[in-house]
Amino acid sequence: MPGSLGLYDFSTSGKSQFFPKKKVSRDDEMPYTPSGFFCDRLIRERERRDGEGSLNKPLRFNGQDFNSLRQECLQRKSLFEDDSFPATVESLGFKELGHKSNKVKNIVWKRPKEICENPQFIVGGASRTDICQGDLGDCWLLAAIACLTLNEKLLYRVVPQEQSFSEGYGGIFHFQFWRYGDWVDVVIDDRIPTFNNQLVFTKSAERNEFWSALLEKAYAKLHGSYEALKGGNTTEAMEDFTGGVTEFYEMKEAPKELYKIMKKALERGSLMGCSIDSLVPARFETRTVTGLVKGHAYSVTAVEECKPSQHKESKVRLVRLRNPWGQVEWNGPWSDNSKEWATLSKSEKEKLQHQSAEDGEFWMSFEDFKKNYTKIEICNLTPDALEDDKIHKWTVSVNEGRWVRGCSAGGCRNYPDTFWTNPQYRLRLLEEDDDPEDNEVGCTFVVALMQKNRRKERKMGANLFTIGFAIYEVSGSMHGNKQHMQKDFFLFNSSKARCKSYINLREVTQRFRLSPGEYVIVPSTYEPHQEGEFILRVFSEKRNTSEEIENRIEADHPVPAPASAGEESEEDQQFRTIFQEIAGDEMEITASELKNVLNRVITKRDQLFSELSTCCECLLLTATLQMDGTGRLNLQEFRHLWNKIKQWQVGTRGTISSLYEMRNAVNDAGFRLNNQLYDIITMRYANESMNIDFDSFISCLVRLEAMFRAFQAFDQDGDGTIRLSVLEVRTPTT
Repeated sequence: MPGSLGLYDFSTSGKSQFFPKKKVSRDDEMPYTPSGFFCDRLIRERERRDGEGSLNKPLRFNGQDFNSLRQECLQRKSLFEDDSFPATVESLGFKELGHKSNKVKNIVWKRPKEICENPQFIVGGASRTDICQGDLGDCWLLAAIACLTLNEKLLYRVVPQEQSFSEGYGGIFHFQFWRYGDWVDVVIDDRIPTFNNQLVFTKSAERNEFWSALLEKAYAKLHGSYEALKGGNTTEAMEDFTGGVTEFYEMKEAPKELYKIMKKALERGSLMGCSIDSLVPARFETRTVTGLVKGHAYSVTAVEECKPSQHKESKVRLVRLRNPWGQVEWNGPWSDNSKEWATLSKSEKEKLQHQSAEDGEFWMSFEDFKKNYTKIEICNLTPDALEDDKIHKWTVSVNEGRWVRGCSAGGCRNYPDTFWTNPQYRLRLLEEDDDPEDNEVGCTFVVALMQKNRRKERKMGANLFTIGFAIYEVSGSMHGNKQHMQKDFFLFNSSKARCKSYINLREVTQRFRLSPGEYVIVPSTYEPHQEGEFILRVFSEKRNTSEEIENRIEADHPVPAPASAGEESEEDQQFRTIFQEIAGDEMEITASELKNVLNRVITKRDQLFSELSTCCECLLLTATLQMDGTGRLNLQEFRHLWNKIKQWQVGTRGTISSLYEMRNAVNDAGFRLNNQLYDIITMRYANESMNIDFDSFISCLVRLEAMFRAFQAFDQDGDGTIRLSVLEVRTPTT
């Protein structure tokens, strides 16, 4: 029987708390915004073309197209072998199922036709009994699959029909999952791990049925290996099957109307799971005297009422659950063979589909359910989960973002110096609820913050971050302000709402009700400097909009001012003398001549700019500062450069201890940048300690100034957008 951990730890951080790569295409001529112009690579918001990533046109995982691959196999009369998820140890795992593990030595990959006679994809319809856990701690996944079988429309979206081992069989199958905002189609071959001709992992109660085992394999491929599926939370798979959003209820804090909530959730197609916490790690997935298992995921498959003969006045509320092991059941009241069933009429038993079988499924009273289980999770469907779902519609806004170490990974509110640098999202609540509860006016909405790719990166040592979010109200005077909120805003304003706690789950969700208006949502990790990607979703039954707050990209007077006609200072005269001596009558200098100028100037001042005198840096300065494409600097350009260096030195006092300070220094230097540009600056100029020295800072500002000036030169109509040919992109001025 499986004894491995099946659930993530739900504990909080224990500290007090205020609570697929984007593809870029370049045409010979294309529009540039200031952000795109300054980036070494153009980063754009994901655009769906022709519905790509939608239910009707899912993305092809690893670029594999099921229909074309199957057709090739049929034409060649050979069975498909998936090179992207081969029948090797690498697909099994990386530690307990890796090369050094004894567990994998006797595992043989076989196709269903090598395991049994007359294999079938689905036998007599997919049902909960088709899912029996094997030697992998993925009960959380199998509990979600069992819930999925309750809704055929959902099931056959994830498990496309018309797949079989007879007609059109080519050893290839495919499954579809929701993946961070997109639907993806995952192709696999049908080679499955076996031991002594028995399936090692998930299997069906019917020996010749294989849909659940193949679904598990496709999900393992999505995350990199089978071992990556060990340990998790049912909600993770529920959302990957539906694109929905999950809400948690702690039983000790459950609302009075929990039974009504559960019943309505099942009626509208929601998926539901539950679990029992174990405070002692060694007792995870161990059976209690009542037959329940701690630290284990269960499916909630039905919620019903019945009226026993001895209960003349009231009905009994029941809950049906399933253990993904396919065995080990509750042995208390309303269990399979309990005396309570004798009090029901035959019609009542038929309505409840009561049967006595060791299949992992059982009934219990709602009161016993609340006493024995610790928490319940309900995955509500979004509009794209059921196209004809008229019971419950959601308005959904989706934003993708990332925390970048040293730039936009500011940590929680406990770190005020960096918290403000986190990504920020403006939320506008536009309509009040139609039927407000408790006569309270407001807008009900759910915020869901999901961290991406942590399970897939486990083999590289990645674990789930402790994440959360806070919501701040924007005052009337700041409505419509699309600038990134600065440090002072968060120092002098408390949050209007926040998640209950920062927690190490893939997704943190919470329901709120606030007055119509504008708000700022700040998602973050608990600790600063933790780097990762995330997706932020806001669900409401009424209209809402949310978008990332990005600073308007601009600079203060990037074009050098004309030389003053006034009297020259002693320093100006000295500059002119040195410059004319090196430049000659043409009064222009090349890169190597610039080095000589800088060296002579530096000897008369301090040594802060020594690195600027290197030939490499001179080439950069010449290439970026010259105005006419000649590769030379005139006196006015050189004086402008020198004055800027002096100004920037005073502003930074010659040192920058972190990139968070650099954001302020860049701002003080007259540049307004967005997170994309700060990300690039971080990658280009930061050292291993995420600090930046003064010389690198000056180099960065010089390049920024030159780029702003070049952009303005191209932006003749001043609309903030330019079009460049490939040749123009590569000219020295850019």
